[in-house]
Amino acid sequence: MQKITSANNYDQASLPDLLPLYYRRVFPFSQYYRWLNYGGVTKNYFQNREFSFTLKDDIYVRYQSFGSQSELEKEMQKMNPYKIDIGAVYSHRPSQHNTVKSGSFQALEKELVFDIDMTDYDDVRSCCSAADICSKCWTLMTIAIRILDRALREDFGFRHRLWVYSGRRGVHCWVCDEAARKLSVTARSAVAEYLSLVKGGEDTVKKVQLSDPIHPLIQESLAVIEPYFPSYALDSQDILGSKESVEKVLALMPEDILCQKELRMDFLQETSPARRWALIQSWVERKQVLGKKAQFPDKEVMLQYCYPRLDVNVSKGVNHLLKSPFSVHPKTGRVSVPIDLRELDQFDPFAVPTIR
Repeated sequence: MQKITSANNYDQASLPDLLPLYYRRVFPFSQYYRWLNYGGVTKNYFQNREFSFTLKDDIYVRYQSFGSQSELEKEMQKMNPYKIDIGAVYSHRPSQHNTVKSGSFQALEKELVFDIDMTDYDDVRSCCSAADICSKCWTLMTIAIRILDRALREDFGFRHRLWVYSGRRGVHCWVCDEAARKLSVTARSAVAEYLSLVKGGEDTVKKVQLSDPIHPLIQESLAVIEPYFPSYALDSQDILGSKESVEKVLALMPEDILCQKELRMDFLQETSPARRWALIQSWVERKQVLGKKAQFPDKEVMLQYCYPRLDVNVSKGVNHLLKSPFSVHPKTGRVSVPIDLRELDQFDPFAVPTIR
């Protein structure tokens, strides 16, 4: 099983030699400028955009702005940033923010963005932890993209969505529609909260609570998860294999199911994760028939283990910066490349271009 680790046979010391070549020969300045200029329809839209650069030795430079593609090119080739972040479009040029009257320098617009980081799934993945990822847990990113992209497209009507591999352990989404770029902080928060389902920190055992009737967003999300669940959760992550992992799943069951001795006895006699999952589902079905109140513990398990885990704060703020597409990840040397959703299941984070 291949893993991406912080080392990955890549020497970060080579960056000062490789970055000048990357920015001079490879970085797609023309397409990059065309994206962020949005056709030049709004005056000074690109000129008032904030960029930030992280330089060698973690020197962080904010409020960079550029008058043209040529100016952006020259400055990036001069500074050779280890990391590029994109911020908001402001009322004035960010590079001149210190000369603007206090209170009048305001963030006006920015793409609606989403950040999904694999570390937020550490409580439900057994193959890796922290910054490490592998082909097994990368399925979580595939599921996340499918669920969120459908919701953004069908529930909100957003047409222009750019999905980007972060270069290490996650994915970013840039929603570029004009309506999305003009959303207020309140509206961004509402969208992010609508898409958030897994709630609670490390001390929260049960992080998904469903009510009857199940919301259409959740029904659509379950339809995405279900085809992946047997191979991902039952086989790759073996969530019903070891005693420890079984106990984690049973802890998500309602008290009346958890207390049934027959279920635990059946688990002792049935070692196949697929059969154990079938036993849980049969118990749920029987409880649905006998009970007055609808319960969905099997669906809650699927959602807790597979539903996208958003960093809501990234999406809420207009002035929040996010790593730029085509930035090189300094820890891995991997380029933050766009993801073609037509070939999403074939996307391989190990095969993306590197700076080497």
